[in-house]
Amino acid sequence: MTIQVGDKIPGATLTTMTADGPGPVSTDDFFAGRKVVLFSVPGAFTPTCSAKHLPGFVDHADEILAKGADVIACMSVNDVFVMHAWGKDAGVSDKVSMLADGNAEFTKALGLEMDASGFGMGLRSKRFSMIVEDGVVKELNIEEPGAFQVSSAEHALTQL
Repeated sequence: MTIQVGDKIPGATLTTMTADGPGPVSTDDFFAGRKVVLFSVPGAFTPTCSAKHLPGFVDHADEILAKGADVIACMSVNDVFVMHAWGKDAGVSDKVSMLADGNAEFTKALGLEMDASGFGMGLRSKRFSMIVEDGVVKELNIEEPGAFQVSSAEHALTQL
């Protein structure tokens, strides 16, 4: 079942790159006590994700944070090394937290997985964004297949 506005974020462990290498990120801890703008992409280094989705959040990070978000996070069903390399390539610096959901456990818990086997990509995340306050989903924007509108940084700014 797909997560809904008003639902609590499910507990899971994501991974991020730290100065000491890959490190776990508990969703319970990550979303607790703050406002998080989370967006998810089908894959790092893929065309729309690299040309529009991630760059939009990097470009608008200061505006998003000024409107009350405490953190912006990008998630994908990729390994932590790919997410780190993609963030470095995109120049995210400290503007966007890059979170890997390598086994799609969090994505499945959200009910936002999609089968991209037809493209040779296996199980992936749907393109979406959400605004989460203290672990509770306040806004949820799920894109139709092939679309890129409601999960954009520009749309998130209208919801803050």
